[in-house]
Amino acid sequence: MRRYAFVGTGSRAQMYLSALLGPFADAGRPVAFCDTNEVRMAYYDRFVRLPHFGPEQYDQVLKLADAVVVTSPDHTHAGYVSRALRHGVNVIVEKPMTIDVAGVREIREALESSTAELTVTFNYRYSPRNSLVKELIPQIGEVTSVSFEWCLDTVHGADYFRRWHRDKSASGGLLVHKSTHHFDLVNWWLDDVPEVVFARGGLRFYGAENARRRGLGPRPEHGQMDGDPFGIDLAADDRLRELYRDAEHLDGYIRDRDVFSDGITIEDNLNVVVGYRRGASMSYSLHAHCPWEGYRVAINGTAGRIELEVVERPHVEAGGAGARIGAATASAVLDPTAEDDGSAGRSPEEEPRTRGSRLLLQRHWEPARLVPVPEGAGGHGGGDAMLLNDVFRGPAGDPLRRAAGFEAGAASVLTGIAGNESLRTGRAVHLEELDLGG
Repeated sequence: MRRYAFVGTGSRAQMYLSALLGPFADAGRPVAFCDTNEVRMAYYDRFVRLPHFGPEQYDQVLKLADAVVVTSPDHTHAGYVSRALRHGVNVIVEKPMTIDVAGVREIREALESSTAELTVTFNYRYSPRNSLVKELIPQIGEVTSVSFEWCLDTVHGADYFRRWHRDKSASGGLLVHKSTHHFDLVNWWLDDVPEVVFARGGLRFYGAENARRRGLGPRPEHGQMDGDPFGIDLAADDRLRELYRDAEHLDGYIRDRDVFSDGITIEDNLNVVVGYRRGASMSYSLHAHCPWEGYRVAINGTAGRIELEVVERPHVEAGGAGARIGAATASAVLDPTAEDDGSAGRSPEEEPRTRGSRLLLQRHWEPARLVPVPEGAGGHGGGDAMLLNDVFRGPAGDPLRRAAGFEAGAASVLTGIAGNESLRTGRAVHLEELDLGG
């Protein structure tokens, strides 16, 4: 039975730990926690008591484990991943695989001298609706272009501007941390890799300067004012309180920073054009302050077109994340894709935008056809359960090839890295310009 160590014990670690303590208990067992914060590790002791290690003890962790699950902040991924690989320890790492070219190079060099395996967890591949798009693409011929719009609402979107993600040196910005999901989806759908990237964007909504420009008035340094739609009350949810607020005194990490404070170095509005090696192109946009959450994708081909619209949250109620946490789990409130909350949305008469998916296939000279979208139970429309099966039991006979490793992890993150370089220089960036060495 494989032994798993957990590196990074924030909220994301729980999905993997719960899997090993539940439906995948026959596939492996947890043996250690590794984190910078003792309080966060102690939170997980309620599920299973394991030895605690700090980052300076990572080599000891690697002696105990056959595999590590890395869910630490993005900028730490490359170091943890590469050291594990050099020790012959398998790695399961949350997207993004890393945040910069140096990290890609470091992981690749470690892989070249290792017998261990690297898995990058792209759960959006496993979402049934996205898998169905992959199956339908051959019906529209050769893909010529893609239009992809992602809307983050003022709860989930705002949350990136409270946490460590607001610091681009820690997260790579949303083009790396968040858009890596979307870039990977298109790479996988097209079975292609990006060649050139051009980006425009900036911090247009969140941040202190935008607050002053719109006359928002005094703001709390962190937490939530009464009636504040952009605040979060960590005390309203036991999990958030114990993982973060109760742990602040050890490392100074503040989970509930004001989204309109100084110090934000990431963008909240982004537009990107990507060219692929085989000739297709994509126009991509991400907006982090929308009144609803979801995405729209259109894929054009020589024989037709696919259109997918997904509404993950139709609207945001007044009062902010903290006001809503009491009615549902924190993960479902902050990220509506994280788990199945059982909500089917209101009727069209009550609310024209309703939760759910709509997938259209239209071939040339034929009427459009509505394709039923299967929905599984659990997070990401049932995709998380299928991902965990591949992670802990190994992929077997998947014609869609959803399991991802270094090549997919690098291709997706390099799209965002090139986008960041384009934002900085104002020019299109060819991926071959990025100094990957070797």
